[in-house]
Amino acid sequence: MMFDKDQISILKEAVDKENAKTQEKLQKRPERKKEFTTGSGSPVNRYYTPVDVSALDYMEDLGLPGEYPYTRGVQPNMYRGQFWTMRMYAGFATAEESNKRYKFLVEQGSSGLSVAFDLPTQIGYDSDHQLSEGEVGKVGVAIDSLADMEILFGGIPLDKVSTSMTINAPASVLLAMYIAVAEKQGVSSEKLRGTIQNDILKEYIARGTYIFPTEPSMRLITDIFEYCSKEVPLWNTISISGYHIREAGSTAAQEVGFTLADGIAYVEAAIKSGLDVDAFAPRLSFFFNAHNDLLEEVSKYRAARRLWARIMKDRFGAKDPKSMQLKFHTQTGGSTLTAQQPENNIVRVAIQTLAAVLGGTQSLHTNSKDEAMALPTEDSVRVALRTQQIVAHESGVTEVVDPLAGSYYIEAKTKEIEDEAYAYITKIDDLGGAPKAIDVGYIQQEIMDASYDYQKKMESGEIIVVGMNKYQIEEAPPTGLLRVDPAVGEMQKARLVELRSSRDNTRVTETLVALKKACEGTDNVMPFILEAVKAYATLGEICGVMREVFGEYQQSVNL
Repeated sequence: MMFDKDQISILKEAVDKENAKTQEKLQKRPERKKEFTTGSGSPVNRYYTPVDVSALDYMEDLGLPGEYPYTRGVQPNMYRGQFWTMRMYAGFATAEESNKRYKFLVEQGSSGLSVAFDLPTQIGYDSDHQLSEGEVGKVGVAIDSLADMEILFGGIPLDKVSTSMTINAPASVLLAMYIAVAEKQGVSSEKLRGTIQNDILKEYIARGTYIFPTEPSMRLITDIFEYCSKEVPLWNTISISGYHIREAGSTAAQEVGFTLADGIAYVEAAIKSGLDVDAFAPRLSFFFNAHNDLLEEVSKYRAARRLWARIMKDRFGAKDPKSMQLKFHTQTGGSTLTAQQPENNIVRVAIQTLAAVLGGTQSLHTNSKDEAMALPTEDSVRVALRTQQIVAHESGVTEVVDPLAGSYYIEAKTKEIEDEAYAYITKIDDLGGAPKAIDVGYIQQEIMDASYDYQKKMESGEIIVVGMNKYQIEEAPPTGLLRVDPAVGEMQKARLVELRSSRDNTRVTETLVALKKACEGTDNVMPFILEAVKAYATLGEICGVMREVFGEYQQSVNL
């Protein structure tokens, strides 16, 4: 225990008396709201004291930085050693244009790249597929083959940068392309550092860029776990994503609970496939959102770390400390940005950046002020990156590890979010695990209910969004926005025609036949995908083979 029981009893009596007196005063001079809540809607007391954290045991619940249960961070010295990876998310139009943006970001001080792919790439279609029409290069870069990937990373030494790729259903194919590009640069796969998102369960829940049914999707993920544990040991094989769950409207506690429930499902699938937990768990990573309620967000990250450590130790019997460490990337909240008075978004992103850093993030992407309207311009990207750099170098919060630890409010809220998230995990366990909970629509419904509640409060004015439902001004239409040239689609189609006429099509066919047999059997598919990629088989051709064998996922629940 952190406090003497007798002292807590005395303090509780004093608090009760003070609260009674204050309630009398509030009859004459009411507070500005009847109820005070966090951004997620959970109650907030007027103040917090040791009474609110009296049940906590310091070593059991907080511990020291870099030690179990990792509430205070996964490293003993955190940012005193090195800053988080400043990883700006970028990708649009063609590989050439995105390559220029990556080089610009590196020149501006970005320490990691984060690739955004266009919608056809995310769902495994080539740019000349009929369903790709009008979408090529719009929300990310179009990647149809290894040839595009070679251009995307041209002049960028892959042994010197860490690369994150936001890709899920075709993650195995894009990872294979990255490995092949590195090989052409003379860089061994053992030296590659980065992350693929590779989190298909949250696609079924909140995002929608899935291809294959649940079972083969989980197989592809565990095949990546196994392959990378031997061939790409520094690579984070999955980024289990709460970001999109929060973007869909979840609360902070739901973001933690549903994300960790997905994580449990991946660990169970890997163990079932024959992998030892300590062989793959150290390379699991997570991806969380950062919203505007700074103190709730800091508490959320701390709660997630503690809860995951306990899950890995108690449920899965992990022995390696790295298996118990929840390492995470953060992105500032896209859904919090407004098209009205977009300069206000700079302030929002600064608050969210501070929350992520105070919460102990390992890498961070800051959204740009214009992203509620269009892809960001170079100027707005620079401001977003500078926001991270100012927090790192000028704010002082990086000089001490977990600086808000010991705050009665932070510790109470951390425990509250942990308990609420664990209750969601228990409910999901009762339903048979995350995939079953998704199939019956439980997780989706919980998120929709939370989102609806938030929307009602915003429309009623109970929740204020500055510049949108209060403090509005007359504004001229935005100018100078980045727009993707529709000709990008035609350029990609022409590139595909040239590729198919110049490659060794006999070899392509051979690699696709071998891949099909591997998919029909039980072999790890990664080596077969890599061979197809090296033969310049296209993304659509490779995913087409897997579609033929695995089928496609169909939403079957009417919510």
